[in-house]
Amino acid sequence: MTYRLMEGSEAIAEAMVAAGCRFFAGYPMTPFTEVLEHMARKLPAVGGVCMNAESELEAVGMAWGAAATGTAAATGSTGQGLSLMQESLSEICLARLPLVVLNMARAQGDYWQATRGGGHGDYRHLVLAPMDISEAVQLAPLAFSLAADWRNPVLVFGDYYLAHTSRSVEVPSPSPAGLAPADWALDGSSGGSGHAKLISPLGDAKQRHGVGYDLSLHYQDCVEATRAMLEGVNPMVETGYVEDADVIVVAFGTPARYVRAAVREMRQDGIPVGFIRPITLVPFPAAAIASAAETAAAVAVYENNQGQMVDDVRLAVLGRAPVHFIGGLSLDSSGFGIAPDLDVAVIRSRIEEVLRAAKEAP
Repeated sequence: MTYRLMEGSEAIAEAMVAAGCRFFAGYPMTPFTEVLEHMARKLPAVGGVCMNAESELEAVGMAWGAAATGTAAATGSTGQGLSLMQESLSEICLARLPLVVLNMARAQGDYWQATRGGGHGDYRHLVLAPMDISEAVQLAPLAFSLAADWRNPVLVFGDYYLAHTSRSVEVPSPSPAGLAPADWALDGSSGGSGHAKLISPLGDAKQRHGVGYDLSLHYQDCVEATRAMLEGVNPMVETGYVEDADVIVVAFGTPARYVRAAVREMRQDGIPVGFIRPITLVPFPAAAIASAAETAAAVAVYENNQGQMVDDVRLAVLGRAPVHFIGGLSLDSSGFGIAPDLDVAVIRSRIEEVLRAAKEAP
């Protein structure tokens, strides 16, 4: 492996190809567009296929079909485009198919969409939230591995900064093949044998001799698979200075880099603050936040939205300490999520306000 200076979109595309992705479909929408363009350049060289679909509806349908054959597949968009994919994504979960989904989001207003979804039925995506390009490259193979292990979509939550800034990163060479052969895959080998396979959000049992589907059995199997997945995947989290902190600041993605820098600067000045950065948003690192809140006077949450992850933080804290939202929607004129508020001095001042309020509390 060698280091190369690459824009985030190219680095993510190259990391997905190296992780074994051999099918990608999408529809252009900034800041996702460049990922699609780089996948179109890189996949043919390894025998893969990239489709520029007519819309996000067709893109997720194409990815669904590819995933059903056992091919390591991915799709993506911004949050607006993913809104159009929600029905299919929920049914892909119920069909128990592995798929990697990218959200190159505009700011962080898609947290609820990413972690709760907008589809129907009982389902959950696993969600990874890289902080920078290097971490996105590291998480790409994990996303495909988790999707294959649990036969469930994995969403990678990025943003404009992740897609459009450049950094020197280490990307591994492409793997020679995608996923290992799966016994459930529709590869054509069982057709006409009397034992042909079925993949459907209604289950894998066939209707024969007038006997209908027993959907209750399939849905209960899906519930059990989801429970096992959420219990079997260890939450990933970065923490710093939480042992003796009066205020703990929680943030994810790009803003977490600025929060971490502000906390480190305050620590150098002798101010007892700490930070927690969820890397997996699902499963959420509730235990790490709850443990830190046991000894903190207050918890602060920074997000580039009106307050979404703060709900999960409050559920994790469960009254151990007051929770303050110190974020807010901050955008450039295009609405792409280039945030004027992402400034260490601005974030530090907001943390200091929470610290003062904590000291003044009875």
